Amino acid sequence: MKKLIRSNISHGILFGEKHSWKDWNIVPTTRPVISPPNPKLIKIEIPGADGEIDLTEAVSNDVKYYNRIGSLEFQVENPSQWGEVYSEIMDYIHGQQMKAVLDDNPDYYYFGRFFVNEWKSEKNRSLIVIDYDLDPYKYERYSSSEDWAWDSFNLETGIIRNYRDIMIDGTYTLQIQPTRKVIVPIITVKQYNEADRISVRYGWGDTYVLENGKNVIYEIKISTKNKYNMLTFSGKGVVTVEYRGARL
Repeated sequence: MKKLIRSNISHGILFGEKHSWKDWNIVPTTRPVISPPNPKLIKIEIPGADGEIDLTEAVSNDVKYYNRIGSLEFQVENPSQWGEVYSEIMDYIHGQQMKAVLDDNPDYYYFGRFFVNEWKSEKNRSLIVIDYDLDPYKYERYSSSEDWAWDSFNLETGIIRNYRDIMIDGTYTLQIQPTRKVIVPIITVKQYNEADRISVRYGWGDTYVLENGKNVIYEIKISTKNKYNMLTFSGKGVVTVEYRGARL
């Protein structure tokens, strides 16, 4: 058992700014996995007929999900300090809303509330169970307008999004790589003067005139269901597109 537990040290979790192993010396009893969210299914029974009418995607043209609910079990590596570790974890986690990053999936974070459910103190070991109630999606750790931390970036699976301070002088097309969650990006504009108004065309569709400052255009939805997730800017100025992808 001891050898098996120690093999999980490299599979820790960063809760907010505290790491399960580096700060608390607790080790997951099994490799940590966040439970998948249940889909919100909308079905109507038909009296006197077979089957049901499925209206799950009727309103939003997409499947919506409930929160991720589950638990994570850890073992305290130094049982003699279980009382102090318990208090530290309670003070920091219990009932708090924060980000959580798995060592096994460092490019994304989960967001929600965490709760200390149970503490088991046995002769040779102490166990602590942490419950979670998280958003259904996991989010890219860095948005397109934030600086990257290269020490945690996965060169094989990570996506580099650099949509910040784009110089527009004429026409510029930005192709956005979508993720599963439908996202409405925030477009921030800095124009040199009012005569050089900047506009944006979404895909091959409508064109929208942008104002100085932040612009949220709800008709622009970046999604894997769209064939063309591109923004074509026209005018003169500086544009930043804030987009944070999210997956299940």
